[in-house]
Amino acid sequence: QVQLVESGGALVQPGRSLRLSCAASGIGFMIYEVAWYRQAPGTERELVANISNPETTNYADSVKGRFTVSRDNQKKLSHLQMNNLKPEDTATYYCSAMSTMGPDVGMRYWGKGTLVIVSS
Repeated sequence: QVQLVESGGALVQPGRSLRLSCAASGIGFMIYEVAWYRQAPGTERELVANISNPETTNYADSVKGRFTVSRDNQKKLSHLQMNNLKPEDTATYYCSAMSTMGPDVGMRYWGKGTLVIVSS
């Protein structure tokens, strides 16, 4: 059974940092592209960052220079390091993994999300 479990969400003040984690199980992590999405109340889910294997990364313009996505294939983990947080970063953050090969190619899995609130 595939599971993606996010952690690390919290209430933080503007300008502070936070690191989110995504722990995967039930998948061959190395063949999955990992992506972080977020969704604020009343808005559509948007892509924040993704990382393929080998580690090519892509970021939304709104987070470039502030957020860094990484992965540890051995531990089946991905992290989203978020620096200089802004109130507009407030959202539920979701980890997603999509198979890039094999019988499940194109299949995307989702975690349940972790809430980040940036407020003074």
